[in-house]
Amino acid sequence: MNAPELTEAEHLGLYLRATDTGDEWWRVTVADRPQTYRLEHGVQHAQGNGAVDIDLVVDAENLRAKLKKWHREGFVFEARGAVPEADALQRAAFMPDLQRAAAQRRAGAAAPGAGLGLGSNSAEARAATVRIGEVDVPCGAGGALVPRVNPAYLFSERFNDIVEDIVENKRVMLIGHTGAGKTSLIEQVAARAGHGVVRSNMNGQTTVGDFVGFWTVKGGETLWVDGVLPTAMREGLWLIVDEIDFAEPSILAALTAVLEPHGRLTLKEKGNEVVAPHPAFRLFGTANAVGAMSQFRHLYQGANLMNEAFLDRWRVYLLDYLSPAEETDVLVRTLAPHMTPTVAATLAAIAADCRAAFAREDLASAFSTRRLLDWAELMLRTGDPERAAGPAIYAKVSPEDATLIRGIIRHHIAPAE
Repeated sequence: MNAPELTEAEHLGLYLRATDTGDEWWRVTVADRPQTYRLEHGVQHAQGNGAVDIDLVVDAENLRAKLKKWHREGFVFEARGAVPEADALQRAAFMPDLQRAAAQRRAGAAAPGAGLGLGSNSAEARAATVRIGEVDVPCGAGGALVPRVNPAYLFSERFNDIVEDIVENKRVMLIGHTGAGKTSLIEQVAARAGHGVVRSNMNGQTTVGDFVGFWTVKGGETLWVDGVLPTAMREGLWLIVDEIDFAEPSILAALTAVLEPHGRLTLKEKGNEVVAPHPAFRLFGTANAVGAMSQFRHLYQGANLMNEAFLDRWRVYLLDYLSPAEETDVLVRTLAPHMTPTVAATLAAIAADCRAAFAREDLASAFSTRRLLDWAELMLRTGDPERAAGPAIYAKVSPEDATLIRGIIRHHIAPAE
């Protein structure tokens, strides 16, 4: 049976979606032969229209399949013909208006003491903040829970939005593969700004009592013991809920109220006592298989689905591994003066290949920057990559993974003469 004829008024025209590099488009027009359609593809950059890089002719059935695929990929149909003049003017005005508004906001945020509760005294404002990346972060009270500064830690430009969210007291969730540096980013911001950090790992053994609090008997007296959440809220600590996608529903329920703007915690077990957050309190979550990472849930057995209502209470950032160039820089800075740029670049390339194999599911284990640094440090001591890889890499993975990683290493490093 022939496919029904497509209605031209509904399907001919332009299909658009925004990308990082410009507006990607498909144009559908009638081809020369009956019941065939011409499909053209291109990307419109800021400099002007891009050239057509795909030009093909399909029948009605193939066009119907393409339309479904474009819909899934986020393409939006634009009416056939020119865009109405009012719409065109509004579209053209959007980016200039947005850029002016953003510049005004940045200028206001850069004012001495802005957003810090310090008034307009510039000397006081400077003394109370530390510059991290391109953001001024208020300093904390210090203390034993402040993480140790890693002087070789690289604050990539892509971290600026996250650091600014921390200053603005947004609830930040970082998602990404294990070893991508989610927790270390938060800890290094806290280390430089002097804020204490506590971590609660949702490893399946953390109970709601550990998290919120519980009653206990000591010396014949019944006492309430705060869990990690009210402790952090009262004392103005930064709380990292690691692997939040493994948390029990009761823990997520306790978090929900705190995630609201100026959210408070009600301790029902303690007569509905209300815990108000200290101004310095910050709340973070890390996850491996949430949102954009959901496609990798099968790699993280036991991870729970998280609904959109819960995720909408967070700013969620996808954190990927460092680029080979960034990781080369980290290796050189961390292991100076002995690590050379040539050796560092080779090691970073090996790590990138291992991570690509992990993403393809050829490897069952990820390759963290921490593992790379440990291998490089032991390599400098032994002078032997294979010998150093034993305790730093091979002993931590399955025999099958070790064989594949060994092959990747040998591909990049020629044997010693």
